[in-house]
Amino acid sequence: MNNKEKLTVVKVGGAVVEDDAQLSQLLKDFSAIEGKKVLVHGGGRKATKVAESLGIESKMVNGRRITDAEMLSVVTMVYGGLVNKNLVARLQANGVNALGLTGADMNVIRSHKRPLKDGIDFGFVGDVDEVDGKMLSKLIEEGVTPVMAPLTHNGQGNILNTNADTIASETAKALAPYYDVTLIFSFEKKGVLRNPDDDDSVIPCITHADFIKYKEDGTISGGMLPKIENALRAIDAGVGRVIITLATAIDGNSGTIIK
Repeated sequence: MNNKEKLTVVKVGGAVVEDDAQLSQLLKDFSAIEGKKVLVHGGGRKATKVAESLGIESKMVNGRRITDAEMLSVVTMVYGGLVNKNLVARLQANGVNALGLTGADMNVIRSHKRPLKDGIDFGFVGDVDEVDGKMLSKLIEEGVTPVMAPLTHNGQGNILNTNADTIASETAKALAPYYDVTLIFSFEKKGVLRNPDDDDSVIPCITHADFIKYKEDGTISGGMLPKIENALRAIDAGVGRVIITLATAIDGNSGTIIK
C-alpha cells in the first residue's frame, strides 16, 4: 500500500509554449491538478527564433540542438529568462505559487558536458548526473511549485543546455523516494499513436513487453522511441506512473499510460 503523498511532474514542450491558446489551457489545467506539482518546460522554437533575429544559425542533429558559445547565451536567456519567467508570472495569476529554477539554482541539477557521440560534438550540452530531490522536496513542502528550465550546470561555473524530457524524468526519479509520483509528458498529440496519420489511434497502455514488440514491428519509431525509453526508465526507478498525452488533457486519465 502506497501511503506517500501524491506529486505530479508535468513536462510541456516548446510547441505548446509557443501557442498561446494551448499554453493558457495547459496552465489552467496544471493549476487545477490537486496536490503537489512540478512543471518542466522546453522552449526550443522560441530559442531558434531569437537566435535567428540575432543572426545566429541553429544547427540540429537528430532533433538535438548543437550548442556553441553563442547559442548557449541565447538558450540561457530564452529558457532561463523569457520562457521561464513568463510561465512563473502566468502561474501566479492562476493562483499557483511558482518559483523558476535552472539546474544551477541551489545546485539542484548537476550534469557533465556530453562526450563526443558518433563523432558529433554537441557543444555545451549536459547529460544529467544528479538531481537533488531532497532540496526540491523541501521547497515543495513549503508550498512552492518549481518551474524548471532545461538548463543545468557542471559545478565549475558552466551552464549546459539539457533536454527537457530528460530533466522531467530525472526530476521525477529523484522525487520518487519522497512522493507517489506521476510523470506527464504533454505534447501536441493525444498520446502514443498506433497510426501517426490517425489522431484517434491512441495506444491506451504500454508495458516493457509491448514496447519491445511495437519497436520491432515499427508501430513506434523516431522521436517517440527515446520518450518511451525515458518513461520506462522512470518506472523502473520508482516513479508510480508515466502518461504521454495532449497538452490540453493533463487530467491523468487521458493519453497513453506507460507501466
